[in-house]
Amino acid sequence: TLLREDNMNKALQTTSGQRQVANHHTLAQPGQYLTFLLNGETYAVGILNIKEIIAYDRLTEVPMMPTFIQGVINLRGRVVPVVDLLSRFGHGNTTLAKRTSIVIVETLGQNDDSSDKVTDIGIIVDAVNEVVDIAEDMIEPPPSFGAAIRPEFIIGMAKQDSKFIVMLAVDTVLAVSEMAALGEALINSNTTQLANAV
Repeated sequence: TLLREDNMNKALQTTSGQRQVANHHTLAQPGQYLTFLLNGETYAVGILNIKEIIAYDRLTEVPMMPTFIQGVINLRGRVVPVVDLLSRFGHGNTTLAKRTSIVIVETLGQNDDSSDKVTDIGIIVDAVNEVVDIAEDMIEPPPSFGAAIRPEFIIGMAKQDSKFIVMLAVDTVLAVSEMAALGEALINSNTTQLANAV
């Protein structure tokens, strides 16, 4: 597993000179995508959003956070929040196993002054698959209904053999502003419950 992660990290480094955070607000673009498994489904994130892949390790829990934020890790001296993607999609927590990994993703958000801000966030996945080339003719628009996750989280469906790969709008799935608002709502809810109990 570690050899596989090292090989994928080397492949990711080959694009680091041209790295820029891809901004996804429209249909997915053709290119290279990292695919991974989550609850039996295959998902993809554009390789330009991927910083690195690490083996799952113990997280430091942070109190008063939404349940899908599992904690933080120390990544070479930087604090990186880690999101359980399955929980973010509203389907319970990821079951930890031998191949469980944390994919470090760069997301594009905005500072208080509306300037762009790049943030590193870890996502917990069941297993990392491979980097694949997805051509334009493989990409279908996201479904308008019936998807297992919020429609705005999907930028496309890639046909591969007889299956589909769900292409994620990483900046929407991991929107720091939305996650912060959910954390604040949780704190306010707990404060209200505590005040009512007294």
